[in-house]
Amino acid sequence: MAANELANQVILATASYDHTIKLWQAHSGICQRTLKHPESQVNAMEITPDRQLLAAAGYQHIRMYDLKSSSEDPVINYDGVTKNVTALGFQEDGKWMFTGGEDCTAKIWDLRSCNLHVSRIFQVSTPVNCACLHPNQAELFVGDQSGVIHIWDVKTEHNEQLIPEPDASIQSIAIDPEGTYMAAVNNKGKAYVWRLSGGTGQAPTTLTPARSILAHNNYALKVKFSPDSTMMVTTSADHTARIWKTADFSQMTELSDSSQRWVWDVAFSADSQHVITGSSDNTARLWSVETGEIKREYTGHQKTISAIAFRDVLYQC
Repeated sequence: MAANELANQVILATASYDHTIKLWQAHSGICQRTLKHPESQVNAMEITPDRQLLAAAGYQHIRMYDLKSSSEDPVINYDGVTKNVTALGFQEDGKWMFTGGEDCTAKIWDLRSCNLHVSRIFQVSTPVNCACLHPNQAELFVGDQSGVIHIWDVKTEHNEQLIPEPDASIQSIAIDPEGTYMAAVNNKGKAYVWRLSGGTGQAPTTLTPARSILAHNNYALKVKFSPDSTMMVTTSADHTARIWKTADFSQMTELSDSSQRWVWDVAFSADSQHVITGSSDNTARLWSVETGEIKREYTGHQKTISAIAFRDVLYQC
């Protein structure tokens, strides 16, 4: 497939505890390919900025799959990491990848060399659950199990700490595409939101508390902002995903279904009109943001869907 064809292709991938990754035809719900991931569950997935590769983070490894190939097997293997890799993402030009893991580190991987190597390590005191790169491509926000959010400037090595709620594990962090808000959710169901300023040139980002929300009555698992920055979605062990308006952080829509279980991951469509969720009932769902209606179900996994990767245009958060 030519690169320009791939750039226009909708890419929807789901990963499961059944040790497979499935690539779907998003509009029809038909599974197009099944990839092998036999060593462990997938904790996090991301599509490279050039849309050529799919990266999957698991236990003691990261695998990359060629989205153009018909092969079921990975084309690149990052071994040698210890424990679970829980988070990963890419610098916007694809020069480096960041990861976070249960080995209490965040790492920067140089992707420009043939032998994939770690160029920088940020050590924290407890396992890392999540990591999010600021749109300025310089500051990495790292959330750990003790409740600390670390703000690591990967260029200057300067770092600061933020503790929204002591002893409440940070499960997920997100920054909206405009760099206006940062949100974090924890294992007590709380969502914390900050307004961001600065973060350009030599000035570090300044965070001002904006809102705290009891978003769910159980573990909160994931938070994401919509590409147009007008909405935030949170997911939970309470079997729901909830959409919030960033204008005042009031609840807009609840995404629930009688067969849905823990909602592990979520992604917005590029037009901010739909979200896709992955749940412990082995099913991914496409929902209308406005009505909360299920538009499509993606069935075929035999166990919990633990991670989603979705791109439907060249730019997708």
